[in-house]
Amino acid sequence: MAMEVPLHKPVMLDRCLDLLAPAFEVSNPLMVDATVGLGGHTEGALKRFPQLTVIGIDRDPSALAYASERLAPFGDRFIPFQGTYDQIPLALDDRLANGILMDLGVSSMQLDEVERGFSYAHDAPLDMRMDPTSGESAAELLARVERGELVRILRRYGDEKFAPRIADLVIRTRSVTPLTTTGQLVEIIRSAIPAAARRTGGNPAKRTFQAIRIAVNDELGILEAAVPAALASLTVGGRLVVESYQSLEDRIIKEIFREGSDPHVPAGLPMTASDLDKLRSLRLLTKGAERAPAEEAAQNPRSIPVRLRAAELLTPWRNHVS
Repeated sequence: MAMEVPLHKPVMLDRCLDLLAPAFEVSNPLMVDATVGLGGHTEGALKRFPQLTVIGIDRDPSALAYASERLAPFGDRFIPFQGTYDQIPLALDDRLANGILMDLGVSSMQLDEVERGFSYAHDAPLDMRMDPTSGESAAELLARVERGELVRILRRYGDEKFAPRIADLVIRTRSVTPLTTTGQLVEIIRSAIPAAARRTGGNPAKRTFQAIRIAVNDELGILEAAVPAALASLTVGGRLVVESYQSLEDRIIKEIFREGSDPHVPAGLPMTASDLDKLRSLRLLTKGAERAPAEEAAQNPRSIPVRLRAAELLTPWRNHVS
């Protein structure tokens, strides 16, 4: 029986493909969609570039199954791989890619499936794992984490100024009853945050849920490993395009791209533009972080927080010295 795939419009699809297009002007180009999700970006790429093959990576087996069925009409031009996106070299199996796309953050499917526990809008098991078959759930994390570590998680990953109050109430509550549902966590957050603060800035649970999700899935740790792995997996002239959804992700991308595009030439040393290019590993393809155009933001709210950055590999990344 065919799966009913809840399709969502991929964010900034045309812009991503425009940035990747010059890297695909070769025979039989290869792309890695490092976060394939429901396959929207990959479907767009396979339609636009008839000779392209895409390896689609996702840690979520359900998402990968959806994407595989959606992309079945493309035959062996789509190759699924279950894993995290720092496993790009493993997915490529000693090959090099011409282009790599990373669309970060939680997928629409994960938010839509209430039982996954990503949403604070519905009561559900407190899970939040992108791969529900492995690792520690949010409930397990909250059952064992010490107060200081929980405060750090909420502050660093959620920018939550009431982190100590929330952490105290989590510790107090779990001493009486296990925290097993999203509804329990929402009630703790509501009780810990002063009423005046709850009236502004959207749902007060958003920051805490984001922080715990990031911690459960080690999203930033994996991203810090994944970007160098992606760059090392590109051919010279290949391109990496990344869409991030919050400032912590974007900061990692920005720093690695800055390091790779900086020739590190001592002041006063005479160098031509050509000389400088030979010392760079990357050429930046976007001026800062691009945002979705106003029309797309109005039609697709998921695109509003996106920051898009892209770079072209000028020299093999393994030769890059940071």
